[in-house]
Amino acid sequence: MPAPPTPPESNPNGMRPPQIIQGGMGVAISGWELANAVARRGEMGVVSGTVLEVVMARRLQLGDPGDHVRRALAHFPFPAAAERIIDAYYVPDGSDGDKPMKNVRTFTVEPSLALQEMTVAANFVEVFLAKEGHHGSVGINYLRKVELPIPFGVYGAILAGVDYVIVGAGNPQDMPPLISRLSRHEEVSLPLRVQGLTSQDAEVAVRFDPAGIHGGGPPEVERPDFLAIVASADLASALASMAEPPDGFILEAPSAGGHNAPPRGPRRVDDLGQPIYDERDDVDLADLRSLGLPFWLAGSYGSPDGLVRALGEGAAGIQVGTSFAFSAESGLVPDLKREITAQVVDGTVEVRSDWRASPTGFPFRIVQVDGTLSDDTVYEDRQRVCDLGALRVPYKTESGSIGYRCPAEPLRAYSDIKGGRTANTEGRLCLCNGLLATAGLPQIRVKSGYEEPALVTAGSDFTGVRNLMGRVPPGESFYTAGDVIDYLRGN
Repeated sequence: MPAPPTPPESNPNGMRPPQIIQGGMGVAISGWELANAVARRGEMGVVSGTVLEVVMARRLQLGDPGDHVRRALAHFPFPAAAERIIDAYYVPDGSDGDKPMKNVRTFTVEPSLALQEMTVAANFVEVFLAKEGHHGSVGINYLRKVELPIPFGVYGAILAGVDYVIVGAGNPQDMPPLISRLSRHEEVSLPLRVQGLTSQDAEVAVRFDPAGIHGGGPPEVERPDFLAIVASADLASALASMAEPPDGFILEAPSAGGHNAPPRGPRRVDDLGQPIYDERDDVDLADLRSLGLPFWLAGSYGSPDGLVRALGEGAAGIQVGTSFAFSAESGLVPDLKREITAQVVDGTVEVRSDWRASPTGFPFRIVQVDGTLSDDTVYEDRQRVCDLGALRVPYKTESGSIGYRCPAEPLRAYSDIKGGRTANTEGRLCLCNGLLATAGLPQIRVKSGYEEPALVTAGSDFTGVRNLMGRVPPGESFYTAGDVIDYLRGN
């Protein structure tokens, strides 16, 4: 067992930089309960910022167990908006389970004020609950690919006092100035990637003026630090050279869970269709150290030895996802958590990196579990539905307007009506509905009573989970987030 690492010196604000960043995983897997538990132990707890407006709406419709959402909304600085949200979604006794969840409207370039309020409030709620009752560090993780809600989500997180904003799954070059302006309650715009636009077309952006939410009475807030998730020293160097650079980096190796950056060389796959990475995807950490900004390492560093190795390479620490994903406090439904940890213990767990599954086009790591969307029968039996639309991308229509499509939506809508290539739809999974089901928030279809199946994502290294399951006391099913931290610290 390696010696416990020495804590680094405090940063200028007097707080010790975290050595351990808990990954921002899935939809509500890295929920506020997990982040709160990690932050209480002096490390960085991170909440997933993906579709939080939908997560909050469904929690309210389930009766708001524990009254947590309404307790947080009582602290939202704009009470009239909080009241509107509760009136629209709260079901006092909870949904009876055989009716569909009321959906939140999908985002467009010009979202309604109600959707703006909902998104700002949902991000506020998640961060508020994660920070409640302690003085530790809390971050929020966004996917650059899910870009339409980002300005509204970041503003809500800032209102709740988030300490770090973390962005991956794309180039986050627009984030530092956006965060700074939102911290001053200034209007912002985020350029969008629109399929079919040419250099002759005007730029398309989603715009947000916080005055529409605060009505001229914004509270005092502080700017959070920004950490960019990168997979190459080239991107890190380009970001570090900007007028307003990130405050640090998280370097994710291909073995990390969820979305991964594609391999840097020509596209190659193995017999299972998984992308093949080689030495071109390795990062010379000397290049990262030369940038002079703190960085954390992710992907197969989730062990005591991994933390020691990272610190020895000059990193501030490590980001760990998979071990936390199967802890007691994670949002993963207990039955799935129990089934997968049993597979880990007996050595049968299997994770595949699927290049086709995610509508984003990024390789996506999926745990193979019967009865979930990784099961071919379940995938074939599911009727294609796109009622959440978080991964829809804007495209230029024949008339020159902006439309929205997702390769996981119904084939006729995507190909015949919206002009998408049929080949793009092959093997695509509805991550929106699948990941919500994994967190215990599935949609029920009206006519058939069909319940959306789950989809579990994780990294490829289960060493930490296996070791931690061996420490679970008799009578308990899972280890805790605190157990993960003790294990990583070498205790």
